Amino acid sequence: MTLNFEDYLAALLQPLGVYDLRPGAVNRGELAAYGACLDRAGAELDSTAREMSLTSAEGFGLERIEALLPYRPVCRTAGQRRTALAALLRIGGDSFTPRAINDTLRGCGLNVRAEETGRPGYVKVYFPETAGIPEGFPQLRAIIEEILPSHLDITYVFWYNTWAMAAGRHPTWGRAAAAGLSWYGLAVENDGFEGGEG
Repeated sequence: MTLNFEDYLAALLQPLGVYDLRPGAVNRGELAAYGACLDRAGAELDSTAREMSLTSAEGFGLERIEALLPYRPVCRTAGQRRTALAALLRIGGDSFTPRAINDTLRGCGLNVRAEETGRPGYVKVYFPETAGIPEGFPQLRAIIEEILPSHLDITYVFWYNTWAMAAGRHPTWGRAAAAGLSWYGLAVENDGFEGGEG
């Protein structure tokens, strides 16, 4: 059980022996009023401290960091936003190696990979955990093209579930229909499978 400020103040004054600190007493009512104010202030300070750190922020702290950046990551959860923002904040002068670029691309909010094609100045970008064209692709594309060096020609590669992959999850048309899936729904259904680059 956590001690609230009213109880803390009562325990602090108890040794003096000059206050009537029984529940319902006049002095206790005054302590209750002060304690409630201190409880609210403590909760506000805890919230502010949480939001000041990228590792624990959940609301306005993330919004303030996003306001500093040209694009907002495409994310569904606070954890994904924290990971994406941390990646975007790591961009520096040495962020142009393939490894560093792929680490920075995590700032998009999805697993995005860039690979050299073997042809100088050309890279392919793909989404290994997302079948089909990702939701919010225009926004993702803008972020990706802001991160990648401007002299590179980018080819986007999308993948779709094969018939064997779809049949593994839905062995009959009846099961696929019961799941509310169309042909396209089968092709883009995600279940954590990493589809690769194409």
